[in-house]
Amino acid sequence: MAEIKFTVQAIDDLADIAAYISKESVYYAGLQIEKLIGRTDILTDFPKIGRVVPELNVKSIREIIEGNYRIVYRIVNKELIHILTFHHSKRRFRRSAVRRIIKKSK
Repeated sequence: MAEIKFTVQAIDDLADIAAYISKESVYYAGLQIEKLIGRTDILTDFPKIGRVVPELNVKSIREIIEGNYRIVYRIVNKELIHILTFHHSKRRFRRSAVRRIIKKSK
């Protein structure tokens, strides 16, 4: 069973998502954040369940989907997973930005 750690970027992403949604509804902002965090729970037992991020094509960098969000994570080893970022699927995915996040999480 792997431990899940959220990077600073992932925590900032969640805060940004909550702030944006809460402009319309604080209640739904809370629900969305709960869904996103809850979706990562499956990774403790099944870290390879997500697909390899196609833009990066690195075996240890994977993603799972929750609604409109891509949850990008890195399998560090059998005991540790880093949640790198929560990325809205409508936004452009920048490889360079994810690479910077990966370097910071090491």
